[in-house]
Amino acid sequence: MHITIHEAIRDFDRFDAVIDVRSPDEWAADRLPGATNLPVLSNQERAEIGKLYAESSFAAKKLGAARVARNIAIALETALLDKPRQWRPLIYCWRGGNRSQAMATVLERIGWKPALLTGGYTAFRRYVVEDLTLQAHRLRYQIICGVTGSGKSLFLRQAQRDGRQVLDLEALAHHRGSLLGSEPTGAQPTQKAFETAIWDQLRQFNANEPVLVESESKKIGVLQVPAALISQMRASECIELCPNLEDRVAYLLEDYAHFFDQPDVLMAQLERLGPLVGLDRLAQWKDSIRRRSWSELVTSLLIHHYDPTYHRSMRKNYSGYAQAKKHAGHPMHQTLQSAVA
Repeated sequence: MHITIHEAIRDFDRFDAVIDVRSPDEWAADRLPGATNLPVLSNQERAEIGKLYAESSFAAKKLGAARVARNIAIALETALLDKPRQWRPLIYCWRGGNRSQAMATVLERIGWKPALLTGGYTAFRRYVVEDLTLQAHRLRYQIICGVTGSGKSLFLRQAQRDGRQVLDLEALAHHRGSLLGSEPTGAQPTQKAFETAIWDQLRQFNANEPVLVESESKKIGVLQVPAALISQMRASECIELCPNLEDRVAYLLEDYAHFFDQPDVLMAQLERLGPLVGLDRLAQWKDSIRRRSWSELVTSLLIHHYDPTYHRSMRKNYSGYAQAKKHAGHPMHQTLQSAVA
């Protein structure tokens, strides 16, 4: 049975599985939410057949059919072996063509009733691009702001545990949003995957309740926050976390401890701030690194770079910043209080 992307999204929960039969590289770049990869062609096989197709479409189709049949057989003997008769998957490939139809045909012959996504991933991608703007405008936001080290991400996690609607963009981007924000484990997702993750969360939020989101810039690492979303965020009310400097330094010493084990990497990163802070200030920071005076370094970074930069950016970009509600104390000491009531 063929279904459109609108039908698939509307009835997404009625499928027992979403099967992406594209190559592992295609699947890794972006995919439908929750999709499992059962490739009918590996990365190498896809490249090989594509090259052969330029020489002879008939030869490429013959080789492709053999490889596809073999890989479907492997899936049936492994990942699909224990699926019951009533199991119903949604299957898709790049455009809803040969690869997904081959898998669906075999599953139908066995007795399952798969649904085939018309247009495949390309239809899904078009849908996300269009619907992301609608979803971004559908919701009301409360912007959690505060200078570096004020615990904005920690605050959001606490709010989420308390049942609040939270959009954690830094978690989705796998980056902390600053010069030193790269995570020690793993790379950032692709731009398409980032947008899909945002869309998937927004569509599930209740428009009658606010969505808490951190005061991000347009870019988080190498990723762009979708224009419709950042525009809505910058016009929203703000809640400012206002902990003292001592608590902020203590929090950052723990949260960025991985940098202190790599002083050379840290020094190289701070070199990029030279044109902004001057050579004298940069020399002081390097001296603190050599002496491993981490508290001294973090305090100076906050006072002389991060705090003034943050305030300038917020005043320029977030219209509600000047009237922000104040939330005292540091989230590492507290549970969620009435600032988000």
